[in-house]
Amino acid sequence: MTHTWHDVTPGENIPQEFCAVIEIPTGSSVKYELDKQTGLLKMDRMLYSAVHYPANYGFIPQTLAEDDDPLDVLVLCKEPMVPLTLIEARVVGLMVMVDEGKLDHKIISVAIHDPEYSSYREASDLPSHRRNMLRRFFQDYKILEGKTVEVDEILPAENAYPIIESALQRYSEQRRRGFYTK
Repeated sequence: MTHTWHDVTPGENIPQEFCAVIEIPTGSSVKYELDKQTGLLKMDRMLYSAVHYPANYGFIPQTLAEDDDPLDVLVLCKEPMVPLTLIEARVVGLMVMVDEGKLDHKIISVAIHDPEYSSYREASDLPSHRRNMLRRFFQDYKILEGKTVEVDEILPAENAYPIIESALQRYSEQRRRGFYTK
């Protein structure tokens, strides 16, 4: 069986483009996340707030973010993607958050093969309402849990590249040490 975190390649054009693994489809109010042991998805929780994910949400394989999870990615496209779908994406921006006191990066991307989004190169090219929805979702989604999340303005794509490269390096170092063997 293929492990979605360890066995799927992030792609040859990383950090600008990558293969993303979708965990949560656009419009969902269910928080699915990777089960690190099996590579399958598990339900983490139902969102407490009356919100839904504004983009397909997942991760970049073979990355390790500062929160010890794969690096988070939002993939904008016109359709919700089925969980565990692999989708080719291009970075358009970076959202920096502080979630319960911990730094949490979200890579903003577009589906390369979606004609509605494929022409976007920067988050600033997206409609302002779409950018506002992305930020507002993360500002609001934990409010009814009594948790706080701070969300900065969405930064240009070039700000995401070192975050992705660092997450690739962190994963590679941990894998070499034997932390992620099957």
